Amino acid sequence: MLEYPLWKRVTVIVLILLGLSFAAPNLVPEENRAAIPTWLPHDGVNLGLDLRGGAHLLLEVDVEEVFAERMKSLRADVRDTVREVGVRRYSRLIAGPDFVSIEITNPEDVEPARAAMRRLSEPVAGSAVGGGFSLLGGGGITQAETLALSTEGQKITLTLSEAEKSAITDRTISQSLEVIRRRVDEAGTREPTIQRQGVDRVLVQVPGIGSAEEVMGLIGRTARLSFHTVVLDAGARPGPGEMALPDTETGQMLILEQAPVLTGDRLVDASLGFEHDTGLPAVNFRFDGVGAGTFATYTAQNVGRPFAIVLDNEIISAPRIQSPILGGSGIITGDFNVQTAQELAILLRAGALPASLSVLEQRTVGPDLGADSIAAGEAAAILAFIAVLIFMGTVYRLFGIFANIALVLNLGMIFGLLSAIGATLTLPGIAGIVLTIGMAVDANVLIFERIREEIQRTKGPAAAIDKGYREAFSAILDANITTLIAAVILFALGSGPVKGFAVTLGIGIVTSVFTAVFVTRLMVVTWLRRTRPKTLKIERFSLVPKGLNVRPMRLRKPFGAVSGGLGLLSVALVLVVGLNLGIDFRGGTLIEARTPAPVELSTVRETVTDLDLGDVAVQSFGSDRDVLVRVEEQDFSGDERMNVAEQVGAALQAVIPGTEIRRVEVVGPKVSGELLQAGILAITLAVGAVLVYIWLRFEWQFGVGAVVALVHDVALTIGVFSLLGIEFNLAIIAALLTIVGYSLNDTVVVYDRVRENLRKYKKTPLHEVLDLSVTETLSRTLMTSLTTLVALVALFFLGPAVIAGFTFAMIWGVLIGTYSSIFIAAAMLAGLDVKRDWEEQGARAGPGVRADGAQV
Repeated sequence: MLEYPLWKRVTVIVLILLGLSFAAPNLVPEENRAAIPTWLPHDGVNLGLDLRGGAHLLLEVDVEEVFAERMKSLRADVRDTVREVGVRRYSRLIAGPDFVSIEITNPEDVEPARAAMRRLSEPVAGSAVGGGFSLLGGGGITQAETLALSTEGQKITLTLSEAEKSAITDRTISQSLEVIRRRVDEAGTREPTIQRQGVDRVLVQVPGIGSAEEVMGLIGRTARLSFHTVVLDAGARPGPGEMALPDTETGQMLILEQAPVLTGDRLVDASLGFEHDTGLPAVNFRFDGVGAGTFATYTAQNVGRPFAIVLDNEIISAPRIQSPILGGSGIITGDFNVQTAQELAILLRAGALPASLSVLEQRTVGPDLGADSIAAGEAAAILAFIAVLIFMGTVYRLFGIFANIALVLNLGMIFGLLSAIGATLTLPGIAGIVLTIGMAVDANVLIFERIREEIQRTKGPAAAIDKGYREAFSAILDANITTLIAAVILFALGSGPVKGFAVTLGIGIVTSVFTAVFVTRLMVVTWLRRTRPKTLKIERFSLVPKGLNVRPMRLRKPFGAVSGGLGLLSVALVLVVGLNLGIDFRGGTLIEARTPAPVELSTVRETVTDLDLGDVAVQSFGSDRDVLVRVEEQDFSGDERMNVAEQVGAALQAVIPGTEIRRVEVVGPKVSGELLQAGILAITLAVGAVLVYIWLRFEWQFGVGAVVALVHDVALTIGVFSLLGIEFNLAIIAALLTIVGYSLNDTVVVYDRVRENLRKYKKTPLHEVLDLSVTETLSRTLMTSLTTLVALVALFFLGPAVIAGFTFAMIWGVLIGTYSSIFIAAAMLAGLDVKRDWEEQGARAGPGVRADGAQV
């Protein structure tokens, strides 16, 4: 124990200093960080939207629309190709969602047509395109890999391959990301998050903006600009190659040539301007070199004729060409004000979206609510931190002070790692930190309790400390890995703030083990070398009276019957009463509002019901000025769902002037169904992964016992939520997975001691070994549970109301997890044939019994 190599001490100190240096910018106001020396990190932890306010949108890109557009182009190529080989008689030339088919009238023409169409699906030397039809933008995929040719009778079909669909999707999403990013950046917003999510979705988070509607108004329009020749005025029907579009200035339908003279992708700039004659707002634009040349030639050849400027299939202007436009620039006039002209300029500068966007999920958090959440989270964390420090210092005296120093360093390293990886701190993330504060002392408690035991068995404090650290390491490793499994699964399958919780929990587990195993050990070694004490007393007092022998195995049958009955009751409650599913899982719209004075819920309910939006629920939330309005999911499109929140907010502000809309969440049925499936899958995977891990580390009986305890804890937690009618949302899934991890933490500590005692006491009856193991770990179990509960209770009473359900689930989980590790997990081993023939070396016959059976 006294041997702590220099390289190891240096490594520990360097890692601590690195962690604290990365955390340091969080203590400096953002405006003053420029004064930090250049060799130090300058980035602090990013705050999530729920802490600083802003808008969150989950958008789905309609890639099917792109497939269909490509098939329309291919249809023209097919028509031209078969005509080139003399096939004139055909029917049903169809462009489908991902195919083009043609039926040849004469059987003799089938083979020539097929041979001609085969050329469309063959690679062209040195190129990835053929026949004038391009589906490719690089990436090395040849045309032969993009189109499949098939014949059925006289019907010939070209179909997009799966590889090309994937390539088109990737390209479309990449282009959409770039366009959205440019549009958001043009608006001057700070630190937006724009990233791909899944196959065909884009996540947009913009801090500091008023609402998701504003963001969608900026990025939602496709802004497809094109310039077309006007064929005829209103009153005629469009012929082949022509189209009829409304003129927004006159309201008339104009006939245009379908093929554009120029498209908006030739624009290099667009800006707000004003008409020379009227002074009204307009949009100035400028083409690139190719576009300028084309536009100059066209206008020179068509002086005196009108041409149409088309934006998103609407004619916004149809001016007459007065003279050739040779400079490559022009002006778009119309029914603009300054704001709409500025918005159009932004859209044109950013370019066109390649496909339509639909809103799957929308969340808006007001800045005041974010500030309140930060204040509440800080208060809860500070109180929990101080309480745990006092508790540990009181119980473990000098060693408690070592643990407290490690806890402070642990908290600093958590923020340092969050800053280093650029993680975003969310409200559930704060909850994860508060939970980590409570659980961080667990590894230290395991070590201290083990040292306390070894003092009675080993000669000298140094030997007791050395053996205490060595013997406790196995339990620390297993207990924290099982919790880390839950955090990893939560991160992999969670979304948004839930991922933030998983990140802070996972980082907290790693830093807690590091500070407990290495940092406190460094402090203890240094103290030992300086003082060299003859005797050692770890704790000031014990939560478990000395000489107490807990015998839970005598009560395993009645406790098992009670637990089984409660489990069946929980299942019955869920089946009969059901769960109060939040909008995360059933879709709909949620609006949190704060009125200037206390208001009757009936007034709010009547106001919202008059809007005729379907099923509406109104309830108090937090204070008597806070109201929560839920509108059940209706058969609405994404835009209509966004309008629901707008209507409710406007109605409340009209009836109750001064009402503040603090939070808006809109979740469509597609996303809600996916979130529910992901939640169920996450819990199932966590339980399965734990079963496998414990099976590998222990024996299959231990795995079965742990899983039974987990199912018991999860079932009773869900049953309590059903009984009390507490909202069951995505955060509760995070809580359930954390309960899984915490319950396992307790269970594995007991199991580790059971495994050790089974090796020592081979002739002692199994139930006595189980009683002994529970007794020896009871002090640690109670200490960890109490420190964790102190942190969670502080969060429950001082934290923001939006995570009250999450915190309640965690408090209940700690209580039920502590119970199950003693009376369920350990008791399960009593009924299973546990392996007892581990290493023979050092085995003893039983507590107080020699190997030959004689009493000592």
